[in-house]
Amino acid sequence: MKIFLDTANLESIKKFNDMGLLDGITTNPSLMSKEGGNPKNAMEEITKIIQGDVSLEVVSTEYSGMMEEGKRLREYGDNVVVKVPMTPDGLKACKSFSSQGIPVNVTLIFSANQALLAAKSGAKYVSPFIGRLDDIGQDGMNLIKEIKVIFSNYSFKTQILVASVRHPLHVIDAAKIGADVVTLPPGVLDKMLQHPLTKIGLDNFLADWEKLKQKNPDTEI
Repeated sequence: MKIFLDTANLESIKKFNDMGLLDGITTNPSLMSKEGGNPKNAMEEITKIIQGDVSLEVVSTEYSGMMEEGKRLREYGDNVVVKVPMTPDGLKACKSFSSQGIPVNVTLIFSANQALLAAKSGAKYVSPFIGRLDDIGQDGMNLIKEIKVIFSNYSFKTQILVASVRHPLHVIDAAKIGADVVTLPPGVLDKMLQHPLTKIGLDNFLADWEKLKQKNPDTEI
């Protein structure tokens, strides 16, 4: 399963990319706004740091505006995936971009029906928001299962990009189902790196090594 980072924070992107963990990036207007500064500079920098797909989102709600914005976003790099909303105009734009060889991520998906229609329109990625479904008492992960079955039944090439991830268990569940991609906020990826027994074990190893060095001052690794 590929791991994307859901952020526009350059420090976090560089941190996890240097570990070799990132296969791509997803962004949206809210994430850009959170970081402040000039979004053009941020998008340009992100597409240079990351070799994989970088989803950059249009803000227009009309087809013509989406097409204009999407073409401008693609100027930031060949790895840019144009992100459009799950609306009639968004699907129309998805079809047009896909026919031109421009990859599309259809976002704000909350049902299997929406995912099916996005795949039919030629989307490279569909982004189901599981955390927001959980927030209103629905089972977000069950949606991933439904989409996985449907896409497998008809051999759609569209990839399932699990979004709105709230905790590491979401990642494990998505991987068990066989989702293609999961996109994570930096905080969730940080939690995935940690386990209390890892720290305890490391502390014990270092303490024992110090005892050994006291008995053998010339010991080095």
